[in-house]
Amino acid sequence: MAEVMQLMPVGEAVAQELPRNVEAEAALLGALMIDNRIAEDVQMKLRAEHFFDPLHGRIYDAVMRLLEKNMVANPVTLKPLLEADEALRSLGGAAYLVQLTGNNAALIGARDFATQIYDLALLRELVGVGRELVENALDTSESVDPKAQIEAAEVALYKVSEGEGESGSVKSFLTASTMAVRQAERALNSGGHLSGITTGLTSLNEKIGGLHNSDLMILAGRPGMGKTSLATNIAYNAASRWVRDEADGIDRAKNMGAKVAFFSLEMSADQLATRVLAEQSGISGEALRMGKISHADFQNLSRAARELQDLPLFIDDTPGLTIAALRTRARRLKRRHDIGFIVVDYLQLLQGTGKGGDNRVQEISEISRGLKTLAKELHVPVLALSQLSRAVEQREDKRPQLSDLRESGSIEQDADMVWFVYREDYYVAAKQPGDVESEEHRAWAEEMDRIFGLAELIVAKQRHGATGRIRLKFDAKITKFSDLAEDNYGAIAYE
Repeated sequence: MAEVMQLMPVGEAVAQELPRNVEAEAALLGALMIDNRIAEDVQMKLRAEHFFDPLHGRIYDAVMRLLEKNMVANPVTLKPLLEADEALRSLGGAAYLVQLTGNNAALIGARDFATQIYDLALLRELVGVGRELVENALDTSESVDPKAQIEAAEVALYKVSEGEGESGSVKSFLTASTMAVRQAERALNSGGHLSGITTGLTSLNEKIGGLHNSDLMILAGRPGMGKTSLATNIAYNAASRWVRDEADGIDRAKNMGAKVAFFSLEMSADQLATRVLAEQSGISGEALRMGKISHADFQNLSRAARELQDLPLFIDDTPGLTIAALRTRARRLKRRHDIGFIVVDYLQLLQGTGKGGDNRVQEISEISRGLKTLAKELHVPVLALSQLSRAVEQREDKRPQLSDLRESGSIEQDADMVWFVYREDYYVAAKQPGDVESEEHRAWAEEMDRIFGLAELIVAKQRHGATGRIRLKFDAKITKFSDLAEDNYGAIAYE
């Protein structure tokens, strides 16, 4: 049986030993050397640092290195790798490895041993987090920030719950390169252009390769350009692809969709739901709100609602969230529902911790850094919407630029990608001449016919590839962006 710590009053010396089962570690190593196939079941979760005895961790690591080279791992093949190990030499060297293989009965419970070793490692991490939490809470100096301590404790507890612990952010180059190769394989299997989560827009996928884990993407535009519509479209496309791939029995690691958390600080959950229903039923959102629909339309609406009832799209419409509260809620959604993509609408409506006083630039900087940290912490893509300054309206060419990002240059700095959505017809429509019979009005009408329903998505920054523009179609009636089919022009990004 594993030894377990008992609770004790704060302030007493901690005399109890940490949770561990060294016998289970020894039995598992013996089983691994007897039957190398057991590694297939344990190596996905168990790592060398999960062993309490450092020597056992090194033996386990040596076994895995041999298996990765397609070599047999047994006391004979392990001897050259470990003969310089002082701890092993003190126990008899290779004789200790042979001793570990002496209990054939360990083969029966090998998987249970692995599970217990992993669980006890988590308990040791939890003990460490608890000790640090108590020590910090007992510090009553003026510089202490209780809310920051709570935030840090929650981050630490989340890492323990995810099995990361203290070593979660430290990866060998082998681990990192293996992840990179898997990502390339994923792109190859998808047809050569999608290594991340799908946006549902082929032209955008081809430009950026999908939504990548740990990336912060900023989607910005002036009011009326369709920022929220595009974000809602992408969120729906990712969630629906998740459902479709799950139904097709595709392995989760190869699923091109994701469960989505949508933090809407501007619109209510039912308003967002109305947009999704409008898009899928083909009925305008205005008609839905005002009840101007036929019985046939209502049947289409009911059909769409039934199809979407199991959509893994979670909407949080809590107003006035702080960046700390948003991160806390995101962690809970990750833990409870395994979300794989986060949307925030929009960045300027979030609040900082208040340390910066009245300095809004510092507050926005704190928020953008917090969103990037969240993306890396949860290992998911985060799409944050942002406002643009009015400087756009003063230029002849209304296409946004990076310098137009409102209130802080740190948004551009923290983001892995910056997208701008731009609709020329929005600006041209505002210039309609009053005299419908005039030559100016005819020229205006021709211009509107040429550009109506067209949109540009400008990729102004991309750490992983080239920048450029993508042409899209926008149906304002149902607030839906889609690929532009004419001449395949929408699938070609242009500089």
